[in-house]
Amino acid sequence: MFRIEPYWITSLRHALVRMDTFMAGLSLLLLLALVFGQVLMRNLLNSSIPHADILARYLVLYVTFFGAALAIESHRHIRIDVVAACMRPESIRLMRPPLYLISAVVCAVMSWAAMRFWYDDWQYVAEHERWTSILALITPFGFSLLTLHFLLGGLFVLSEADRQT
Repeated sequence: MFRIEPYWITSLRHALVRMDTFMAGLSLLLLLALVFGQVLMRNLLNSSIPHADILARYLVLYVTFFGAALAIESHRHIRIDVVAACMRPESIRLMRPPLYLISAVVCAVMSWAAMRFWYDDWQYVAEHERWTSILALITPFGFSLLTLHFLLGGLFVLSEADRQT
């Protein structure tokens, strides 16, 4: 039913992991610098960085979505440990692909809903606040990214070389 992963899929997954790692790290670094700068400015200069709280909220979403994609690839995402503790490792491995496909469907529906919500926001947001709508694209993009990771994990079994690492 599930095939060994072709080389181009493996290359795609490795490229996605590199992009996810870079974006999660960069987002976290920017978030830390922004919050640290905000704290310093408020305490030392009695001022603040304009719109820093809005930007920090979106950076948290960036870190969350890219980190979640990395968690999926390393099989460290949230799962029901009570059920997994009662199952044999072979059973868990057999259950993973169908559960990943179900998760891909759920994330695809969430991506579609997030895109509709974003488009509605884009149409009615004030012109001077359009930059927040652009940052808000992380929600449909993030769910689409999670859909892709779950779909690849559900359709393909890792090659023998990747399975051993």
